[in-house]
Amino acid sequence: MTRPPLGPLARLAAALEHLSGTIDARALEGDSGASWTARLLAKGPDVVAAKIAEEGAELAEAVIRESDDHVASEAADVIYHLMVGLRARGVPLDAVAAKLEARQGTSGLAEKASRKPD
Repeated sequence: MTRPPLGPLARLAAALEHLSGTIDARALEGDSGASWTARLLAKGPDVVAAKIAEEGAELAEAVIRESDDHVASEAADVIYHLMVGLRARGVPLDAVAAKLEARQGTSGLAEKASRKPD
């Protein structure tokens, strides 16, 4: 079965930029009574990590059994919680971009093999 390509990135990039600003603003405001993001950040990286794992499992399940729309929704949840996790740890998006850039032009199999201990 042929699937369409991932397509252009501009719309997703704009959404991620907005989301990043929102997460940063919620982190600064810190009102955990009014903001899910602030609440997660106040609970710390352990709670955020558990949420990332939960959402990742839900996405994996959706990829196998659900509609494309549901997969997109679960992927959005994973991306949101991933970004909250990065903020909780103080890891800037530029650090993630640098890692992706370093892997450009490298086979995924070769990159994975390079991480295995000898």
